[in-house]
Amino acid sequence: MRVLVTGATGLIGGAVTRRLAAAGHSVVGLVRSDASAAKLTDLGYQAMHGDLADPASVASAAQGVDAVVHAASPSDQNMATYDVAATRAIIDALRGTSKRFVYTSGCLVYGPTGDTPATEDSPLHPVELVQFRQALEAEILGAVADSVHPVVIRPAWVYGNRSGTAMMMYDAAKEHGAARYVGDGQNRWTTVHTDDLADLYLLALEKASAASIFNGAHGPAIPLVEIARAASEAAGTEGRVAEWPLDEARQALWGFADAIACDQLVSGELAERKLGWNPSRHSIIDELRSYAAVAA
Repeated sequence: MRVLVTGATGLIGGAVTRRLAAAGHSVVGLVRSDASAAKLTDLGYQAMHGDLADPASVASAAQGVDAVVHAASPSDQNMATYDVAATRAIIDALRGTSKRFVYTSGCLVYGPTGDTPATEDSPLHPVELVQFRQALEAEILGAVADSVHPVVIRPAWVYGNRSGTAMMMYDAAKEHGAARYVGDGQNRWTTVHTDDLADLYLLALEKASAASIFNGAHGPAIPLVEIARAASEAAGTEGRVAEWPLDEARQALWGFADAIACDQLVSGELAERKLGWNPSRHSIIDELRSYAAVAA
């Protein structure tokens, strides 16, 4: 298939692009800049200029492919506006074609889970940052009635290739001598390695039935303070950590602070059972410790 990937130079989109290409698919990356276009073409992929803030450009790109993977996520205060507009543009472009559309949501739509792991059937109580996704997911899945083949993936906290939110703690340790964690650090993160997640996207693209939802989550949930300690070790600051009070973190990170502090257990068992997903990469703790080993 010829597959359009938004966010093709990002953490998730980059891994998905590599995995799709390795499986024999032709990848077209949606890019905003000439620099990003050059990066993709240097790697042997096609690039097409477009911007989530310009839905017409997204629709135009989507019309010329066999499937779309929407892996881009605006990181500013316009995230909801841009993501909704771009997603609707993709749906409109694919309407009546039966083409596949894989949308990247996230496990934060479950909100705090307590000690019962969230499954795809769990009720949604999204944190404020991603509240818009509850209605948007329903709209995406409803597009099956218009002959679109939608699949929603809800990744847990993504790590790997020296990227992801955990690297904020690594960078803080490098700069300040201690890794800062938001809140009291006892909240738990369920995680997934970006390359394992890319395997799931490939399976979803090739095998998932229309209107499917899958959690991209692997391994036990880990208290944030333990992840911070591993980030500190990786940064060479001997495991020193420091609490970043939630109220203070909100002033710098806005709603993202509450997302980081959310306590979640999430199950990825459905994807393993129905799609044959077999996540096997090492944990986020081992990933961070491997950075220290390389530095040494």
